[in-house]
Amino acid sequence: MTSIAVAGAAGRMGRAIVRACRDEGVAVSHAFERHDHACLGADVGELAGVGALGVTVAADVTGAPFDVLVEFTDPDATVSHLDHCRALGAGIVIGTTGLSDRHVERIAAAAAAVPIVVAPNMSVGVNVVLNLLETTARVLADDADVEIVETHHRHKIDAPSGTALKMGEVVAAARGGTLAEFGVFARHGQVGPRPRGAIGFATVRAGDVVGEHRVLFASKGERVEIVHKASSRANFARGALRAARWLADRDSGLFDMRDVLGLKPQAADAPYRSPFE
Repeated sequence: MTSIAVAGAAGRMGRAIVRACRDEGVAVSHAFERHDHACLGADVGELAGVGALGVTVAADVTGAPFDVLVEFTDPDATVSHLDHCRALGAGIVIGTTGLSDRHVERIAAAAAAVPIVVAPNMSVGVNVVLNLLETTARVLADDADVEIVETHHRHKIDAPSGTALKMGEVVAAARGGTLAEFGVFARHGQVGPRPRGAIGFATVRAGDVVGEHRVLFASKGERVEIVHKASSRANFARGALRAARWLADRDSGLFDMRDVLGLKPQAADAPYRSPFE
């Protein structure tokens, strides 16, 4: 049986992952939090509301043996956890968003030694939506104006969301470009006519919204909208657990959730597509 460790175990996603493990009969072997967290020493099962599991929240992953670490933390903590996974030979599932180029480079380098799944959204539904976006963008090309609107709870600290950025990257790539070329992240005042091919973003932060992403393709005479709404974090947690189980059979490599879900059919001689493309 795969040994699962959870970093950020006392956070919203960490607790959801612990609950998903309980629901699917997977044992959580270790739980971690930052060194100054108030929940250090608590039973992770009690924190997650599933009853005592006999696993206390620790401050340091060093020396802890596990097969796969699942983590939704912050970028600097992620690369620190990554170093330990390399030393241990353990896989890692990364749901952290807001990664810089420096973090991405560290993750990509580590994938030569250990298996890694990195995705801004672990939801099965969201990753199906990414495939729909790819098809829609390719067929409509830049005849349709694209706007991406994302809504999250008031506590989310990065904007736009990692999922919204990934959606923009998929649309841009399907059109033969990059998000750096076509992304528009702010409009205020006399901004002039919309540039052809632009991919606009709007961000809403309010209340306790778990996550909503809406992608609008608007052309002359018609609109296509592709929407994903998350009503709980359980779907993200189940997806992360699915990724952890999938990694258990791999020695190294960099993957995303579309690899995990088999949503990347391609010829055997086709070049591998990085999760960061």
